[in-house]
Amino acid sequence: MSRTLNLIALVVFASSLFMRSTDPVIPEIAGGLGVATATAALLSSAFTLPYALIQPLLGALADIFSKARLMLFCLFCLTTATLVCGFAPNFGVLLGARVAAGLAAGGVVPISFALVGDNVPIAERQVAMGRILFAIMTGNLLGATCAGVLGDLVGWRGVFFATGGLGIVVLAVAVTGLRGVGSASGRVDLSMMLPNYLAIFKNPLAKICFGAVFLEGTFMYGVFPYMATMLHQAGETLASIAGVVIAGFGIGGALYGVSVSRLLARLGETRMMRLGGIMMGLCLLVIAARARWPVEFANFAILGFSFYMLHAVIQIYASELVPTARGAAMALHSFFFFFGQALGPIIYGAGLNSSIGIRPVLLLGAVVLVGVGLTCAQWLRRPPPRPAV
Repeated sequence: MSRTLNLIALVVFASSLFMRSTDPVIPEIAGGLGVATATAALLSSAFTLPYALIQPLLGALADIFSKARLMLFCLFCLTTATLVCGFAPNFGVLLGARVAAGLAAGGVVPISFALVGDNVPIAERQVAMGRILFAIMTGNLLGATCAGVLGDLVGWRGVFFATGGLGIVVLAVAVTGLRGVGSASGRVDLSMMLPNYLAIFKNPLAKICFGAVFLEGTFMYGVFPYMATMLHQAGETLASIAGVVIAGFGIGGALYGVSVSRLLARLGETRMMRLGGIMMGLCLLVIAARARWPVEFANFAILGFSFYMLHAVIQIYASELVPTARGAAMALHSFFFFFGQALGPIIYGAGLNSSIGIRPVLLLGAVVLVGVGLTCAQWLRRPPPRPAV
């Protein structure tokens, strides 16, 4: 399983490069294609909204067909759409290609978690998912950092060409390595889609898990596309600086990935969720204070670490809502999370472009995230073990 897990992590790493690659170069895209910065920032929602909306379908298909095969097909489509972004002659084509990339990306990360759930025992799953999270955060880290550097050196189009080229290499390696992994029985029964989803929502923990990740995506990730703009307003005009700041989140997530075993042993799931929500709220307050970029970099590292303290535990509970429909459950998890990410930039953008400014939205977000952490710590509990007979 170790080799398989490494290959799954490699695919997830490659797909994660695409997620935040536009954030540091939003001002450059706006200038290059002659659109407003707020319009260019919608590229984030153009990726995450389709990503969210496709989840229920892809999750059901993952439970019917081969999870690995579907994941690799989606990586192929994601890579192709990203290369199209690099050749886009106008903003409309770029927006459309970004939508296609979001649709394709919807079959990579959530299905990888479902594969881990299928192949790793529950006692070892937190650590295994921590490795996948490490791959995601490393991808986000390098994606944001390299996007900023490439944006300064060769322009925003080079960002898409570089990530697309890497996707081709990873696809070539993974196609042979994951052959036969996660194969389904071959019996296609579409009639099970609706019963699977109904079974998931009958679990009382579903509304806690899905509601929590929706609010996380809205109020935490929603600010990411505007960090470059806020740094520009503060006098930091280099895209590479915005990339470094956003990459701090990936560093924090990577630190979580390598320390998750010790955190679980010392804190336990309940305290991890409580502390994660409180720390995320405090980090949004720092962003609202408009600190200098080195402080923001450190703040984003703390934000990434605290986010995964909460989010990774929620993910484990989501993977166990209905074990026989794990692909569908993880797809719903991603649906609500990325639907929040799609809605977040619209909410933050409305504040930024109005008389109230972005600060009140950040303050609201801080309160909401603290509440999410406390609520999850209160309600997400494992049932007590049954006494031996």
